[in-house]
Amino acid sequence: MKLDPFYLIVDDVSWLRRLLPVGVKLVQLRIKDRSDPEIREQVVAAKSLCARTGACLIVNDYWQIALDEGCGFVHLGQADLDEADVPALKKAGVRIGISTHSHEELERALTFGPDYIALGPVYPTTLKVMPWAPQGLERIVEWKRLIAPIPLVAIGGLTVERLPDVFKSGANSAAVVSDVLRHATPELRAREWIEATRQAAK
Repeated sequence: MKLDPFYLIVDDVSWLRRLLPVGVKLVQLRIKDRSDPEIREQVVAAKSLCARTGACLIVNDYWQIALDEGCGFVHLGQADLDEADVPALKKAGVRIGISTHSHEELERALTFGPDYIALGPVYPTTLKVMPWAPQGLERIVEWKRLIAPIPLVAIGGLTVERLPDVFKSGANSAAVVSDVLRHATPELRAREWIEATRQAAK
């Protein structure tokens, strides 16, 4: 499969109403600390919005809600793999992306037949405290060699200026959170990322 080179991650469906119109085509809904009914409501709304604009929605963590609501893509962390019913997801045709931060995690992730592998943090990130050191470009090169032809998503500390090296090293898609959501003009910044990733991925 082929992923859009710009992979936006948002924490609330309200961002989709603002950013899908500027051309975002791949978005992960990553919600924390909400009740299941609230999360389900967000997922349903996000699915509808993405369907209208032709964007691909990826639901983070909440695989059962995604399955119940007929979503086509989920993202699972390593802890999620302990609980997720991957066979049920695959039977329903749901695609799966998996986070990795070490060789052990990558080896485990590959046993699930993922549709993409995420690697991070590539660079230092201020979004959350990470127990892993920055992976660096060399690890992108190594991961791509180990997983090809599975798509590789790079995440963590990415900037527009770093994109050429990230894609040259083997990443197929660049996942972004704070550089867009915390920007003074998120819509403008999202457009800049879309254009930059298109150029870097050529």
